[in-house]
Amino acid sequence: MSMDMTDPIKAARAAAEALRSLFDPTPLQRNDHLCMRFDAEIWLKREDLSPVRSYKLRGAFNAMRKVLVATPDQQTFVCASAGNHAQGVAYACRHFGRRGVIFMPVTTPRQKIDKTRTFGGEAVEIRLVGDYFDHALAAAQQFCAQEGGHFLSPFDDADVIEGQSSIAIEIMDQLGGAPDLVILPVGGGGLSAGLRRTFRSLDPGIDFRYVEPAGGASLLAALKARGPVTLPRVDSFVDGASVARIGEIPFRHLHDVDPATVLLAPEDRICVTMLEMLNVEGIVLEPAGALAIDALPDIAADIRGKTVVCLTSGGNFDFERLPEVKERAMRFSGLKKYFILRLPQRPGALRDFLELLGPDDDISRFEYLKKSTRNFGSVLIGLETLRPQNFDTLFTRMESAGFDYRDITGDETLANFLV
Repeated sequence: MSMDMTDPIKAARAAAEALRSLFDPTPLQRNDHLCMRFDAEIWLKREDLSPVRSYKLRGAFNAMRKVLVATPDQQTFVCASAGNHAQGVAYACRHFGRRGVIFMPVTTPRQKIDKTRTFGGEAVEIRLVGDYFDHALAAAQQFCAQEGGHFLSPFDDADVIEGQSSIAIEIMDQLGGAPDLVILPVGGGGLSAGLRRTFRSLDPGIDFRYVEPAGGASLLAALKARGPVTLPRVDSFVDGASVARIGEIPFRHLHDVDPATVLLAPEDRICVTMLEMLNVEGIVLEPAGALAIDALPDIAADIRGKTVVCLTSGGNFDFERLPEVKERAMRFSGLKKYFILRLPQRPGALRDFLELLGPDDDISRFEYLKKSTRNFGSVLIGLETLRPQNFDTLFTRMESAGFDYRDITGDETLANFLV
């Protein structure tokens, strides 16, 4: 039975109860650090602590469960995914003893392939197809058409949405009542659609904020266009929520969202939040998993004294990405800059520049780019410091000393090419 034909509270509770055969409710934890910082009661719904370290298992399990009730002979389930949905489907296939065929791009990191294989065991076959998700998706749909497998969408499926809505039941039970505000990360819209619909049925007074990565704001684009549209370009850094087009079914439940409640999280700022949660709280979050927490500074004045639930949607973070996260966080915080210095080709010029540096300034990159001119050479310099204001002091000193430079930190084209 589809989500639209079912009482949302009854359906969500049934999904939650069925999930108990797999795992206990994920923790709802009061976070003292965030409570003190924002003068509010901040609770984290730790979906990053599910068996597959994301909420995706809920939707995959619920959809598979309902398919098997309707058609018990269904043997094969198919999905296309390079991340959390694949792992959820693999886990559910092993639980139900059904065959899973999971299509992933050839470019999928080995870590994600291995984790999917671990969760699925012998029940799952992984096929690597194409360089991009769209190639894997087309191959998965072709496979279903030819061999009769049941395709499990990561978000554009009523039963998947219903499975995600089980989170709302758990939050209400764990909190012992309704929060004032729930902050939801948005990718394809399945999670936010399910929770919003169920929460509104439980308590219409609950307020919501929806957080999208700035480089993949498909919900906001759909609200402005009054229907799902495909974004011309998506920043893939927040890979768990960077979706070019919000799902058709989720948008039916989100079409009346106030655009003012949709918040955009800059990718570099998300890196700051990820490092803060790791260093201060010991919580490992993937970029999409940090979206809800990252939005808190934007609404700090509105949440003071209120009870707020942030959904940490996933913790599948590959630590090989940590240097990139640190780099982007330092740039966003103003603690690291790259600039091209026009250095005079004379003895002592480099020493003169180095003497301008302050005690907290540290050179992390120094590379001659061009020494062909007779009197000057171009040098790429990466500099880290402890306070953003130190750069103002340094640049003032450089200008006074006659050094010509160009700050390229914010120049995306040059930075991507040179750094």
